[in-house]
Amino acid sequence: MAILDLMEVRISAIFLLGSSFLSCFSGLVLSAIVRLDSIEIYKTHEILKSVKPKVYFSCKGENKTDLPDVKKSHELYKFKGEESWQPLTELPDKKCKRCGFYEKDVFKSDDVFDEWEFCPSDFTSDGKYIRFKDNEVNATFSCPKCTPSSTGSNSASDSHKGRKGMHVALIILISALISTVLILGLIAAYKYWQKKKREQDQARFLKLFEEGDDIEDELGLGI
Repeated sequence: MAILDLMEVRISAIFLLGSSFLSCFSGLVLSAIVRLDSIEIYKTHEILKSVKPKVYFSCKGENKTDLPDVKKSHELYKFKGEESWQPLTELPDKKCKRCGFYEKDVFKSDDVFDEWEFCPSDFTSDGKYIRFKDNEVNATFSCPKCTPSSTGSNSASDSHKGRKGMHVALIILISALISTVLILGLIAAYKYWQKKKREQDQARFLKLFEEGDDIEDELGLGI
């Protein structure tokens, strides 16, 4: 019974470790915060040039982020990253978002300065990304946590690390399953051995009992 209890404890431990590892591994998918460092618009889309533009940033499916300081074209606006409207958005690990800079319009649909697929891999090794569109806008973003997947070499390295992590997870999971199967097999074999041993002991006891009866018959001791 002690052996069975020990095996059951080991099986429970394997399942617990496997589930804990998988939950930790799934938690590796993180989001990176993106802030706007600077922006310059080269023109406004308003018919009346005296009207100040209302510029905003938005990603598909998210709320608009108004840029209240941006009021003039051909003027570079720099930010500290501490403004009330910061951060702009969060980029999920190795996933892109459809984002852009827009100008609000009262009488028709909003005008587009620029719209693009915003990806963590856009950022350089120092966590910076410059988005430039001729005659429209020039913006600089910062995202320190986007650095690992920034350049091509880093992207390849991270991709390799990701694949390696998946291989490690798969190996650990397969090892846990194999260990569980082996332990279950050992338990089944142990129980089968116990059953056979009982049967052999019973057969041996019956044989001894029968031999005892034969000896008594030969000696004439039987009643």
